[in-house]
Amino acid sequence: MQLIPIPRSFAAAPADARLAPDYYVQPDGLGLYITRLLRSCPTVFDIKTTMTADLDHLTAVGLHTEPGGVVEDGALLQGEVIVQAGARIEAGAQVVGPVLICAGAIVAAGALVRDHTVIGPGCRIGFGAEITRSLLAGTVLMRHPSFIGDSVIGRRVNIGAFCSTTELRCDRGPVAEPAIEEITVTLGGRRIGTGQTKFGAVIGDEVALPAGTVLSPGTLIGPGTVIYPRDHVGGFLPAGSRVR
Repeated sequence: MQLIPIPRSFAAAPADARLAPDYYVQPDGLGLYITRLLRSCPTVFDIKTTMTADLDHLTAVGLHTEPGGVVEDGALLQGEVIVQAGARIEAGAQVVGPVLICAGAIVAAGALVRDHTVIGPGCRIGFGAEITRSLLAGTVLMRHPSFIGDSVIGRRVNIGAFCSTTELRCDRGPVAEPAIEEITVTLGGRRIGTGQTKFGAVIGDEVALPAGTVLSPGTLIGPGTVIYPRDHVGGFLPAGSRVR
């Protein structure tokens, strides 16, 4: 994977509580690595880049010594894949490392987990689900065909069938690959740079995405938000919002 470092074109304002990881995800009880990751990042924009660096240097962060879970015959693993005790990768699943599968997580047959992803404790990843460059913090249910990329997903989030995050802007002509345009978010009328050319969404604890929901690049959804069935969601949704 190629990451393109770019200067932030707008101040990230880490003092804004709406950009802090703990606004979206409660960090305790998610295992040593995820808890440390969330507490160490000043903003939600730092989570993916920090996690990417950690997974590229597993020995340096101590993840290479994690005890092994179950990898069933017929599962396809490529690269460095850490499967913690109590986790399981079923026959027919594909995992392309570097990836960390935490205790109690299950990656079922037909799922695809791609590079620089952490699947947190108790998550259930089902047939047709695809995840890449993302953190699923804990007890995330993603049992159906759907896509999560370049995103941070909180505790007890339910991803409905055919949901998708969008990581790239596609409103300014042909899409470039690798991406070259920074993703920005808007808070309080002010544009804030993420420092990344691919950034999907941050979804806070205990949010359910109805089937078929598509999220715009840079979507921020506060914990406890209720989203009624609709085909598109974007922008910043404060904690406890109700979106019809």
